This record gives sequence, C-alpha cells and structure tokens, in this order.
Amino acid sequence: MNELLIELSEISPREFFGQQNEHIELLKKYFPKLKIVARGSKIRVFGDEEMLEEFDKRFSMLMDHFGKYNKLDENTIERVLTSESEEDYSTSKESGEPIVHGISGKVIKAQTANQRKMVELSKKNDLVFAIGPAGTGKTYTGVALAVKALKEKQVKRIILTRPAVEAGENLGFLPGDLKEKLDPYMQPLYDALRDMIPHEKLEIFIEKGVIQIAPLAFMRGRTLDNAFVILDEAQNTTHAQMKMFLTRMGKNAKFIITGDPGQIDLPRRVISGLKEALLILKDVKGVGMVYLDDKDVIRHRLVKKIIAAYKEIEHND
Repeated sequence: MNELLIELSEISPREFFGQQNEHIELLKKYFPKLKIVARGSKIRVFGDEEMLEEFDKRFSMLMDHFGKYNKLDENTIERVLTSESEEDYSTSKESGEPIVHGISGKVIKAQTANQRKMVELSKKNDLVFAIGPAGTGKTYTGVALAVKALKEKQVKRIILTRPAVEAGENLGFLPGDLKEKLDPYMQPLYDALRDMIPHEKLEIFIEKGVIQIAPLAFMRGRTLDNAFVILDEAQNTTHAQMKMFLTRMGKNAKFIITGDPGQIDLPRRVISGLKEALLILKDVKGVGMVYLDDKDVIRHRLVKKIIAAYKEIEHND
C-alpha cells in the first residue's frame, strides 16, 4: 500500500482540519478508498497511487484556498473537491470583501464562490442573470450590490420588481389599496433592504422614489436611466414581459435578473421568459450569467439537504 505524507506549514491545523476534524471526515467521504489519518500538523494517507495523486492535487487546492481566504467551510471543500479547475470555485480576493455595511455595522458580503462570481460579473457587465434555487443568496447579493451603487452615487435610484403571477386573478379580491395588495409578493425584497438601510432612511427613500418596489407590469412604457434595477423571480415572466423589461434599460443602468427555472408558476404551455432569455442572450457581449446551486445555500443547513432530496425525486420522475 502506498503512503502520502503531507505536513501543514504556516497553516493552523485546528482551523484547517475543522472542529473535531470535521473537514477530514468530509475528505474521507469523498475518498472512501483511501485511509486518511490526521495527527498534529501532519496528515497521512494510504491507498492506491492514482487515488493518492488525485488526493494530493485536491488537498493542495484546499491549502491554496485557505492561504488566500484564511477560511475553509463545508461548501468550499465540496466545491474544490468537485471542480475541474480553480476558476470553478475561486474568484479574486476583492470580490470576497464587504459589499456594504448594513444595520448596526453588519458586514454584508458574498459568502460563496458563485456569489463572489456574481459580484465580479456585475462589475464587468450591465446586465447579469443570477440563476439558482431558493436560499442561494442571489436576490440578497443583488440587493446589496444595488445599495452599494446607490451609496456610492453610481446610480440615482434602485428599482426592485417581480412579476405578481402568484397573485393571479385573486389580486382584485385582496383588501386594501394596490400597495397593500402587492406588498406580500414584494416582501423578500423589503426584507433584504431592511438589513442594509436603517428603517427611517428606507421609508424616506421609498417616499421620494429613490427606492421603488413595484410589480413588473408597472415597468411598461418607462425608460430606466441612472438606475440599478433588479428583476426577481424572473422564471415567472412571459416572453413579452421579459422582452419589455430588457428593453427598458436606459443610460447608466445596471440590471440584475434573478430566478429559479425549477420553480415556474406560469400556466402550462406558457414559455418562461427567463428560460428563453438565457438561450437567446448567452453569447451576447456585456451580458453575464452565473448559475448558483445547492452548494451556495446559506440558509439553515437543512435547506441544502431538502433541495438535494427533492432533486432526487424530480430526477426519478
């Protein structure tokens, strides 16, 4: 049996191996045919030569990542172990820096490789599609980028919009004025903003129209200049709605479109405007696309397991 000996130098074994060696346990899961023993600052691995070479390569990638970010977690380890190259899981150090400081100095920053990729794409492109399941932080990261742009006076206003398709025809039967009727559908956007802008200031911004939260239908006929615009839940747009929205882009505008093609609430046989746009625009210069997945889930750790369980059922259908 072949043996590989790796010694950690200039790296804290406790931080690198994780609490109670949890990171080592994860490595064992990915390399079940290898015997992995970690003691002190040394790690000994026994097994087939080809497997040892692969382990050595992946372990070096993990050490490089730790050297850059001084941090290692389950998500990163999984991504490093399943990626073809560093480009798939790593981004520049700047993109991991705080995007904005929220309420009570809360630091809001991209927490996963794909979220960091989203930040980078937004710097380079005026139109970015962020695609992925619930809990991957695509809307939250988008709102943080919008708030940053407003604070730094890169734009004069933020416009957050979603198709109110969930309401359907029942919208007319809801009590209260239009704002009250639509607020439940806009709640996730309000929640993100409340994390980043003090309540009183947010109210003033909304009152003055500096921040506008409106259903997609309200975008018709408008040209959006000097604005950071986020279209959320875009999987529920039709062809006509998506085309209408994309052609609203004015001078000095940034658009972020978020959605989950696996959660379409449109009537049957109605093509999702998001799915169509991803195909049509994939080769257009100035359009960025990032695909987030269950490794980017930053809600309760059970959310990731729930997504994986449902994926299993859906694949077997």
